[in-house]
Amino acid sequence: MSYTKVNYTDVEPVADAMHFLRDPLDCEQVGVTVLDCDAGWTGKPHDHADEGHEEVYILVEGTATVEVDGEDVSLEAGDAIKLPPEAERTIHNGETESTFVLVGAP
Repeated sequence: MSYTKVNYTDVEPVADAMHFLRDPLDCEQVGVTVLDCDAGWTGKPHDHADEGHEEVYILVEGTATVEVDGEDVSLEAGDAIKLPPEAERTIHNGETESTFVLVGAP
C-alpha cells in the first residue's frame, strides 16, 4: 500500500485540543496537527528555532488571533499564516469554536 489514512478524530488529543498526526500517518518529513479549539482557548507561547521547523497555520473554521513576536495577527476561516522557526507564536481562539490545520517541516 502506498498511502496511510487516518481520521484525526480517532487520534487521542493532547491538551484537549491537538490531534498530532505525524506518527499515525508515518510521516518522515512533515508534521500535521489538527487543532480543535474551544471558545477562548489559548495555546502556550513557543517557537521551533531549535528544530528549524517552519510552520503554516490554516484556520479552517472560526476566528482566532495568532500572536507572532508580540504582534497580533487576526485570522478568519480560510486564512493561512507562515511562521519561521525562530518566531515566537501563541494561538488565541475567538469567542466561538475553531479548527486549525497546522503543518510543519524542517
